[in-house]
Amino acid sequence: MTQLNLVFLGPPGAGKGTQAQKISKKFGLRWISTGDMLRQAIKDKTELGKQAEKYMKRGELVPDEIVLGLLEQLLSTLNTGFILDGFPRTVPQAEKLDRMLEAKSLTLDGVVFIDVPDEEIIKRLSARRICPNCGAVYNMIYNPPKKDEICDICGTPLVKRDDDRPETIKKRLKVYRNQTAPLLDYYKTKGILIKIDGIGTPDQITERIEKALLDMGK
Repeated sequence: MTQLNLVFLGPPGAGKGTQAQKISKKFGLRWISTGDMLRQAIKDKTELGKQAEKYMKRGELVPDEIVLGLLEQLLSTLNTGFILDGFPRTVPQAEKLDRMLEAKSLTLDGVVFIDVPDEEIIKRLSARRICPNCGAVYNMIYNPPKKDEICDICGTPLVKRDDDRPETIKKRLKVYRNQTAPLLDYYKTKGILIKIDGIGTPDQITERIEKALLDMGK
């Protein structure tokens, strides 16, 4: 298969980060998490990183131009395809991304959308627990600790984040659906949207994505 440039989309809790990492290894692509990219730029104290840090310290969204600037710098260093995870989230961002890629003579080959119903997302995220000491993440349904509510690594009692309470999850999903529905239509119109059933084990979902990408390359 030739070099692939992909975007991964999905609601919070769909497992798109996990799938993006697995698929990137399988196909030899660079996984680009925009959150990680921003944190690394801040850590490295780059010019764009310093600008991003000002917004993040104020609890504000980092402007698209800064994210795209960092992404452009990163893509300039790559000699492989990529999976973009966490950007774009809206149609205006998708349009800006298209313009930036076009300027670099690059195109998106596919947009993988991991589709998971809201009730399943609420179930998954409500079962998530975090270790406040070492940062380990557990899921009481799919990946529980050996001892109930106790971290396997450091023995600290696990906690449930406010973000993972059902009422908060419903609000997050509403925002996500409002932003993403037009984005899905945007990519569908371009003929590059790949819809994946997100119900099942992580390995089952990986297999579905692999098959869809291989079928796309035929």
